[in-house]
Amino acid sequence: MRQIITHFTDDDLYKFTMCCAVIDNFPRAHVKYSFTDRDNTVYPPGFAEKLMEQIVMLENLVITDEEIDFLKRKCDYIPHWFYTYLKGFRFDRRWVKAWQDEAGHLHIIFEGCWSDTILLEVKVLAIVSELYYMVAGVAEALDYEAYYKKSYAKAERLLEAGCAYSDFGTRRRVSLQAEDVVVRAMKDCYNSRSWKGKFVGTSNIYLAMKHDLKPVGTMAHEFVCAIGGMYGPQMANHIAMDSWRNTYRGALGTYLYDSYGWDIFSLNFSEDFANQFKGLRVDSGDNYEQLHKIVDKYKSLGIDSRTKQVVFSNALDTDSAIAVQRYAMNYCQPSFGIGTHFTNDFEGIKPMNIVIKLIAVKITELWNFYNDTCKLSEDKGKYTGKPEVVERFMAALHLKE
Repeated sequence: MRQIITHFTDDDLYKFTMCCAVIDNFPRAHVKYSFTDRDNTVYPPGFAEKLMEQIVMLENLVITDEEIDFLKRKCDYIPHWFYTYLKGFRFDRRWVKAWQDEAGHLHIIFEGCWSDTILLEVKVLAIVSELYYMVAGVAEALDYEAYYKKSYAKAERLLEAGCAYSDFGTRRRVSLQAEDVVVRAMKDCYNSRSWKGKFVGTSNIYLAMKHDLKPVGTMAHEFVCAIGGMYGPQMANHIAMDSWRNTYRGALGTYLYDSYGWDIFSLNFSEDFANQFKGLRVDSGDNYEQLHKIVDKYKSLGIDSRTKQVVFSNALDTDSAIAVQRYAMNYCQPSFGIGTHFTNDFEGIKPMNIVIKLIAVKITELWNFYNDTCKLSEDKGKYTGKPEVVERFMAALHLKE
């Protein structure tokens, strides 16, 4: 079987930036991750074994000097000591367990040092997605020439509407080739003439390097959720924001706020944080309701929300992004991260609804127990974690079902 991930940087930038912040702030933390298929997919017999073959193949990946030089040029906020770490980094199959139950459902668990296992999530999700279409026999029939035209048409509409947007589609793509086609089409369209909008770049570092674009991304929920497991959810956002500025000194200033809901975040989002962070990212809940919560919070702090960026990334497509753009431009500087709609929008193919979430953490390897954690987004259907853990965190935050 061909190797699906063949480049160390075929990954989202936020995994690298979080890895750096983890080493800087929580170097001895150990974690567990768990895979969830929200569609309860029945996978073909032997799929878990094929997946583990791909995990083993990751062990031969090493970051190249070309990749490091590109990151140094494009991401000058990353401290150079981090590249010394990456040059010595090797994946290890022992961090991963994958199996199928009697019904054929897929189970995956990661466990190990946080700074090691953090670089598995996006790669493994991309492998699961592409492998599924390979095994199902649909990958060979994909028409990438037609997909280029379809992606170009999406770019025309977004740019004409004034949207500033990026590709966030690595995790649930049909294939690397599909994401490559999307990024090429978006760049070609943007360079074809002057537009009101802007194609900012892609979250995928390798494709950003291949197409000479800006790699984009900051953080994911796991950074806040792990801190919530170590210290409790009440102050998790405060500690996360403080740790982030400790590492990046004001760079990478878009904060993902919805790990434990708006209310507790708002209590932690003091004026100094509001001034230091360039903006916030909306990844769950109703986009318009969340926008007005953000606007009202900035107003309460004496800050003009029109000077702040709001990144929308909650299951967007072209139509919904354009609608949000037309509305939000009056209140903030909107931008958009669009994922599955870009990289898995082939006729007759249902995109996978898969995630890997951090579920437990301990602050040092010396502890003989983990603390469970969870995610309480603004969409109750997106709560992740054991039911009893979700209930305990909600009680701690005085949230109601």
